[in-house]
Amino acid sequence: MTDGPRPVSILQRMGRRNYLIEGLSGTGKTSVCDELQRRGHHAIHGDRELAYRGDPETGEPMEGFGHEHHIWDVEKVRSLVADRSHEASFFCGGSRNFSKFIDLFDAVFVLEVDLPTLHQRLDERPDEEWGGGVPMDRELIERWHQTKEDVPQHGIVIDATAPIEQVVDEILRRSSIGL
Repeated sequence: MTDGPRPVSILQRMGRRNYLIEGLSGTGKTSVCDELQRRGHHAIHGDRELAYRGDPETGEPMEGFGHEHHIWDVEKVRSLVADRSHEASFFCGGSRNFSKFIDLFDAVFVLEVDLPTLHQRLDERPDEEWGGGVPMDRELIERWHQTKEDVPQHGIVIDATAPIEQVVDEILRRSSIGL
């Protein structure tokens, strides 16, 4: 047996990449996910496939609805990140426990829009697209828009006011996946 490098170490360096796409309500996370899937990329609708109501610190399920309890199943996130069958995976959505898994991602993209665009998108959003089917308090969303307190602080900011195709092009360019 030699002391040379093992082939597995090469595979680990070449391993697949995982990206988190975050943003406030109305910034386009669902639309970005749909467009990534349309283009054939592995994209996960986190708010549909990973989310549940729970304690952001412990992960314990909770009854009722509350934005602050909209969390993702950390074990499911870890499992999907560990799956090496895709060149890259894009996890799209928002969670209040992102600090429990953010370190698993190669990059974090934060979608941002200006206030008039946010208002327009919130006005056009059907009730069933809100978690629990109940629209959130707009004043609260506007406060988060101004303070950015509800999204990862060190993500790559993406201007999501552009048409969705351009937003996805920019994410792919910055993720080195290419168009």
